[in-house]
Amino acid sequence: MDRESDETGVSGTGVVADAVEFDSGWVVLSWRADDGTGVGVYPDTRAVERIHGHDGKTIVRWSDRQ
Repeated sequence: MDRESDETGVSGTGVVADAVEFDSGWVVLSWRADDGTGVGVYPDTRAVERIHGHDGKTIVRWSDRQ
């Protein structure tokens, strides 16, 4: 997740999280915050974008790396 601005002042800007999407569609998101604030599990990519997208200010960039 690449965030251009941080409205909350919590996660910062730039690449703020890494994610894995499973064949089932479920997504696990791991925040890069220094305080290790955690991991989130979401039913699909749309949920991640809806919850963490900040109206387009955060872009989910997927890689095909395995």
